Amino acid sequence: MYKRFFGLRESPFNVNPDPRYLFLTPRTQEAMAGLTYGIQNRKGIILLTGEVGTGKTTLLNRLLDWLRQEQAATAFIFNTQLNVSELFDCLMADFGIPCESRTKSNVLMRLNRWLLERYRAGELAVLVVDEAQNLSPELLEEIRLLTNLETSTEKLLQIVLSGQPELEEKLKHPQLRQLRQRITVRCKTSPLSLAETHRYIAERLHIAGANGQPIFSPEAIESVYTYGRGIPRVINVLCEHALINAFVDQQRPVTTFLVDEVAREFELDCVESTTQPTGSLPPESSSVAELLLQDFVQHLEQHGQPASMGVELAEGQL
Repeated sequence: MYKRFFGLRESPFNVNPDPRYLFLTPRTQEAMAGLTYGIQNRKGIILLTGEVGTGKTTLLNRLLDWLRQEQAATAFIFNTQLNVSELFDCLMADFGIPCESRTKSNVLMRLNRWLLERYRAGELAVLVVDEAQNLSPELLEEIRLLTNLETSTEKLLQIVLSGQPELEEKLKHPQLRQLRQRITVRCKTSPLSLAETHRYIAERLHIAGANGQPIFSPEAIESVYTYGRGIPRVINVLCEHALINAFVDQQRPVTTFLVDEVAREFELDCVESTTQPTGSLPPESSSVAELLLQDFVQHLEQHGQPASMGVELAEGQL
């Protein structure tokens, strides 16, 4: 409803992980480069980790777009509350592999034949698993065993495991040491700095059709950064609601006062006052960032709003 008032074609701060809005910080570029390198060179298992809300799913969607352009076969698992049989059902369905029998041995033989056919044709096959921190040790072991599908020189199936820092902790368990040893590339996402938050907001507004006229005051962006701690998902919600409030008040640009209002509405104002300049505050530790997001989601649910307004269940947006 505010798009015409601000001269925008679309809403710039949707929480959906739209790959068009991927903001490439040096850390994000490094992560994307690591993912593409590991896949192109058939390294096997690649790990992507980062705090909740820092853009892992958006990065994965950009990766999937690139893989489709490369004519690679992809399977994307985002519901990790599965048993072994359901995992293989999803894997075979996403790859489009018909299999008359659902017994594990027959599924694996059919998958191996299909992967060999792809390999001989010079084509890649990639399994991407999001929210992998929720996988049981049993499922993680099954995923490790899939890397045994190989030639004498190369892995037939490339696997990307994406998850929150809890995934790294889980992989330290002695039971999963074989899986940990097979991870050949590690990539990370992280919160934005204050300077990156300025560029992040400006880029999203530009993609949405902004003509260059100020929409947020510099002080308002500083407040967004302070309340959001550089977490893109929280930044998006703060900016979205600040634009709505500015439209209601017919006020442009968005001011610090409007951002403060939104922060109070979502009970983020207890994080730190915006009355003092924040400079280039370093991002908080991952534990503080996680608690911030958890409190934020609980507030949304308590006020009868779907959690997807403030968080995308399949991971963050950048």
